[in-house]
Amino acid sequence: MRVATFNILHGRTVGDIVDPDRLRDSIQRLNPDILALQEVDLDQERSGRADLTAVAAEAMGAVAHRFVAAISGTPGATWIAATGQEQPGAAAYGIALLSRFPASSWQVLRLPRIPARFPMFLPGPNRVMVVDEEPRAAVVARFETSVGPLTVVNTHLSFFPGWNRRQLRRIINDVRGLPGPRIVVGDLNLNPTAVRRWSGLHALAAAPTFPAEQPQRQLDHILTDDPGLFVRNYETPLMPISDHRPLVVDLERH
Repeated sequence: MRVATFNILHGRTVGDIVDPDRLRDSIQRLNPDILALQEVDLDQERSGRADLTAVAAEAMGAVAHRFVAAISGTPGATWIAATGQEQPGAAAYGIALLSRFPASSWQVLRLPRIPARFPMFLPGPNRVMVVDEEPRAAVVARFETSVGPLTVVNTHLSFFPGWNRRQLRRIINDVRGLPGPRIVVGDLNLNPTAVRRWSGLHALAAAPTFPAEQPQRQLDHILTDDPGLFVRNYETPLMPISDHRPLVVDLERH
């Protein structure tokens, strides 16, 4: 079974062009059975009002997929926190989980968010940026897979230190009440040491994924509490879109 996580930068190429065909080609190259996407557009002008989740689902032959909006509106412009009650045709931005295996259930977790705008200090003189941190969410599904039933969680955590750890702990605490075994995937904006400490889960692959051209840090992770899963192979291929590389693992059961 092949599992992949990919922060797609809303399908944007290095030349700042959004090309759904390149997204489609990238997903076909990855050939995943379960795919977690982050930074996904829906009905955004910048991506030609495309449904990028639907593009990816068609490319991989998904039989189950779900887009979950983190914000309603446009990142960097006018937006509000998504509630799940957005009207059809409304621009949104968030995460998606897709599968070639049927899903028996879906859930959405809304994660703790920094409650106010805050200053962020950047390298260089007088480089202070006031940040209004976007809301964060997780999507959870129960899949009947080729290695048995699995609860799979996809998320994109805050880049702000401390809050990403708090969000990860919230996810771990919430999914403990769901049937196991479990896989947690996504762009966690944390290094492997912090992920291991704050999740208590086992990493299925360790490899740098960011920045895409010459990766130096692992921000994207695939974790599990299932000791019976064995990694036959893993890779982080360079794709024609995004500033991240996808992380892909081929799994078998002992």
